[in-house]
Amino acid sequence: MELSQFTYHLPAERIAQHPLEERDQSRLLVLDRQSGNLEHRRFYEITRYLEPGDTLVFNNTRVIPARLMGTRADTGGKVEVFLLNRLNDTDWETLVKPGKRARSGMTITFGPELSCEILSATDFGGRVVRFSFAGLFETILDRLGETPLPPYIHERLSDSERYQTVYSKERGSAAAPTAGLHFTDNLLSTIAAQGVNLAYVTLHVGLGTFRPVSAANITDHVMHREFYTVPEETASIVNQTRRAGKRVIAVGTTSVRTLETVGESGQVEAGSGYTNIFIYPGYRFRIVDGLITNFHLPESTLLMLVSAFAGREQVLAAYEAAIQEKYRFFSFGDAMLIR
Repeated sequence: MELSQFTYHLPAERIAQHPLEERDQSRLLVLDRQSGNLEHRRFYEITRYLEPGDTLVFNNTRVIPARLMGTRADTGGKVEVFLLNRLNDTDWETLVKPGKRARSGMTITFGPELSCEILSATDFGGRVVRFSFAGLFETILDRLGETPLPPYIHERLSDSERYQTVYSKERGSAAAPTAGLHFTDNLLSTIAAQGVNLAYVTLHVGLGTFRPVSAANITDHVMHREFYTVPEETASIVNQTRRAGKRVIAVGTTSVRTLETVGESGQVEAGSGYTNIFIYPGYRFRIVDGLITNFHLPESTLLMLVSAFAGREQVLAAYEAAIQEKYRFFSFGDAMLIR
């Protein structure tokens, strides 16, 4: 399929620059993928579409302050190191800017307590670096690092917790799983009281999720790996839900990718590992029956996944309707429920 098939025109004023004061007051576009019918709701009304015995699967990853600003030890030049994937206690896969001069052996300092050495280049144009630090790395990172926001958000975020889901737990993401930003603790309690199961997986969002597609034919695009964990409890809940004939509804594309990675047999297998699954039209879903998601960038792998789930033409028509109805797009924007 051609990359140009996954584009649409979005006026700049439709890109949300800040979160709403109340998370669950965002708008909700409901798409029935069988009929193509659309409904316009508020997010808290999602309870209308959930039934006892259904299972919502959330990605409980937590965004880390992944952007570090440092200087080259040899020249004093400014360098940005963006953390993507932790390999062990000291080594990370990263993006380094400027990258052309970021050669093996170069040392970057971020202060008296933290520095790193570039070890090697990666196959995706990044760098593997080894950190040296005095004390606890996480504590130093919280002090020196910055929470990364997408480049289309131009306003500073006064409260970094607003870029975390209320159920975030496992540190490691370079970006938020934004579909979950609409949930509040009260809404989760209401949903659970309906008899809906709440289950959690972890996928640390990195380059695989937000790397742009540059190949003209999307099948030539290579996804970068991202680390996931599926607990035994979650596997049990999801498999029981499917045996009972109820629905498994993924909250966000990262939850979809995790479930489909471990559900190739039609049953979810607990465990941890790396996934580079790329879902685009033609893919046969084995686990996921419904999807809660935000609106996604043109020509992105996320838009391709949603198109695989609900049909490219239906999804693009829904996006056009959302633009006409003045929905807010992307990370701090409004949501879709595809059922």
